[in-house]
Amino acid sequence: MRNAIIRSTGAYVPETSIPNSEMDKRFGEGTGAKVVEKTGIRARRHMRADQTTSDLVVEAAREALTRAKLTAADLDLILVATDTPDQPSPATASVVQHKLGASKAGTFDLNSACAGFVAGLDVAAKFIQADSTYQHILVVGAYGMSRFLDWTDKTTATLFADGAGAAIISAVEGPTRLGYLGGVLGADGSFHDALGIYSGGASKPAGGDVHQYVKFVRRFPPTFNVERWPMLLKSAADKAGEKLDDVDLFIFTQLNLRIIEAVMQVMKYPMTKTHYTMEEWGYLGSGAIPSTLHDAVLKGRVKKGDLVALCASGGGISMGASLFRWTAD
Repeated sequence: MRNAIIRSTGAYVPETSIPNSEMDKRFGEGTGAKVVEKTGIRARRHMRADQTTSDLVVEAAREALTRAKLTAADLDLILVATDTPDQPSPATASVVQHKLGASKAGTFDLNSACAGFVAGLDVAAKFIQADSTYQHILVVGAYGMSRFLDWTDKTTATLFADGAGAAIISAVEGPTRLGYLGGVLGADGSFHDALGIYSGGASKPAGGDVHQYVKFVRRFPPTFNVERWPMLLKSAADKAGEKLDDVDLFIFTQLNLRIIEAVMQVMKYPMTKTHYTMEEWGYLGSGAIPSTLHDAVLKGRVKKGDLVALCASGGGISMGASLFRWTAD
């Protein structure tokens, strides 16, 4: 009888902010206003030339470790959820282990696109539930998508950004309704070719004339998230033995504020029951949910005993939702 709790959170967004006025200069007057109208994004963060994805992860991880009153030596496992790794192989989590000095931790990367952090939490919780040798697991969602932008493509350059969010997942003993309560994962693989970085892998190795750009190849169904997110959340709540009406805070994929507004309207909950950060940070992919959760923690939106629901979708189309009973002070 042991369970997993979110012991602490941390986040890092780079200092460089690219406002919508820069999008106007690059793509024409009025571009920024349209971006706000459609997505709510007013600026986006980009990492420095001397930074890479593992650097973002390390910064977020250090904050989470400090807040948990742990050191890197306490970590048993490092799980990095990203689709912008430092390199295709080896895993970015191994780079992070070295940079942190977490010498006893196992490592692996998880690529579930923008649903990666939610999937990572599910994996970490089940590691802890199944194996008593795991006490503290670092789960980080990270995005370094500025390195894969085509600056002639305003559909991607205006949205995607860089950042990381971390959580320390720790074990608690005994019967409890605290911490991880349940989660569901899913996908609609028929859209595997709709959005992604379609080079640099075995099907199209990088080099020569091959450019590694993130691309919208074809449209997603415009109502996909509005239809699927409530269903995902209901499935996760049923699995957890909880009611959605009892959720204190919903954290969603941070690509589009208008979609979050529509989903909350469909579920008949006020926007005061969610939290968002895309306005000033842009879209942080698998780093969006954990960094937004951390921002909510810092701003007092989450308190001990609250029921927190996370819901994500991304390229693939990968999907996930999970519920936690908050334990941190």
